[in-house]
Order: sequence, then structure tokens, then C-alpha cells
Amino acid sequence: MAKKKKSGSIAVPYLLTIFIGIIIVGGGTFFALNHLGIIGGDDTLPEPPKRQISTASYADNHSILFIYDEPDKKKSTSFLLMRSIPKDKKIVFIGIPTNTIAIVDDTQQSMLSAYESGGASGAVNFTNKVFGIEVERYMKLDYDALIKVCDILGGVTYPVSEDITGFNGDGSDQYLNSEQIEKLITYSLYDGGEVERAFVISSVFSTMLTTSNCSRISDNLDSSFNTVINMVDSDISAVDYEKHKTALKYMLENGTNIASFLIINGEDAYEDFIPDEEFFDGLRKKYYSYDESRESDK
Repeated sequence: MAKKKKSGSIAVPYLLTIFIGIIIVGGGTFFALNHLGIIGGDDTLPEPPKRQISTASYADNHSILFIYDEPDKKKSTSFLLMRSIPKDKKIVFIGIPTNTIAIVDDTQQSMLSAYESGGASGAVNFTNKVFGIEVERYMKLDYDALIKVCDILGGVTYPVSEDITGFNGDGSDQYLNSEQIEKLITYSLYDGGEVERAFVISSVFSTMLTTSNCSRISDNLDSSFNTVINMVDSDISAVDYEKHKTALKYMLENGTNIASFLIINGEDAYEDFIPDEEFFDGLRKKYYSYDESRESDK
């Protein structure tokens, strides 16, 4: 009688063959998928890109003398000094009365006479000598350029007490568009004369910048600069702008109530205004004596 073959002797080689086949096929598939980057590799999540943080230093401080002159329209010339301190996120405006007098280069001059005899550079020189500072750049605006700047900033709500056509004149807040701002700052019949007009100029622009949408101004800074710089007489170059652009954006995007204004102390002498030297001492100490070790004024 013939012996029955054991089924196990057939099953074991059969299962071993299947197992080896799975390894071969599976291994090949894994290798292919891994090669294609579908599976395998480093499963650690990549680090998010580092955020670029714009900063500023006291090396970004700068001063600009703005001059509004529109002789064809017989408007009063206006002078506005702007000191910018981006690291501390603040700007201060100082209106300079046109009848401010001082001895400059052994000659008595006024702000207006220095400008009329020497142009914008003459006005800058007068400001440097009288204030004891360094004004790095100037910008001379005509009517169209001033209107454009006011449009960029977006107008202002401001109390007007003078009896000027087109204004409330009762001291209540009134929204002023660009044309009204131009009319207000060139009005020549203020009771306080040129000193009061200088106050109006500095306070209007301080209020206008403080209440503006600074993020919007920052977003459109390149376009605004290119537009304005082609409308004015200025020694500000594209290189100057690129040098300070990052700091300006930092200030506009991170600051709150960044603008303020100062009134020059002094006394009237007939038709002239004699500034107080103590005012300039305080100005230099607070806004011009900066280095990287100094803490921001709170």
C-alpha cells in the first residue's frame, strides 16, 4: 500500500515562494515610490520662513525744510521744518515765522529775506545758523505739489477761528480739503501775525499726519514719493529715499500719534520776531542729541 504524501511538504515551499515574491514586489514598489518622493524621506515639517522685521536706528534721523512758494498767485511764503526720528516713531513739525530775524554771517537777516536773496539754500543756511542744527534736505512746493501732498495725507479736521470765507470761523472742528488747507496756511491777516500763521502751519500738518491712515501711506510710499518728487524743486534724491524708506515704513506701520508740533518762543520787535535762544537749546537737546545708547522718550 502506497504511502500518502504529507501536504505540509508541499505547502511550506509554496508559502515561502509567495512570501519571497511579496518582498521582491513590495520592495521594488517602495523603492520606486521613495525614489519619486511619494513616501519616505524626512517627515519633519519644514520651518516656516523667517519673518522679515523692519527696524530703524538713530542713523535714520533727518530734517527737511519745506518751503511753499507760489509767487504767481501772490500767496504768502511758508516755511515748515520737519524733524523725523523713525526709531522712536515720531515726527515734529516747527513752523518758522517769515519775519524771524537773527544775525547770520555778520548781517541781520530774516527768514524771508534769506530765502529771497539766496533761494532754498539761503533759507536752509539761515535755519542751520539760527537753530544751531543741520537741515539735510529741502523741498520747495508750488500750489499743485502742495495740493497733491494734502491729498496723499487725506485732508484734516481742524478748528478755524479766523473769519475767512469758506470756513466756519467759530472755532469748531471743520473738515478741510486740500484747497482749504492751502488757503488757511497762506492767510496773511491773522491777529497774531506771522507767528500765529506759523503755528497754524505746523499744527495743521501735525494733525493731518496724526489722523491719517498711516498704513495706507506706507503701502503707497513708493508711488507717492515718485509722484511728489517730480512736482517739486528739491535736493532729495532717489538714493536718499531708498536710504530712509525702510525706517519710514517702520515708523508709519508701528507708530501711533507719531506727529507733534512746536511753537518757537520769542518776542515781537515792531514788524520782526526775535526767537528765544533757550527754545533752540531745548530743541537740540530733545530732538537732535541722539545716539544708539539713548532710550526713546516716553
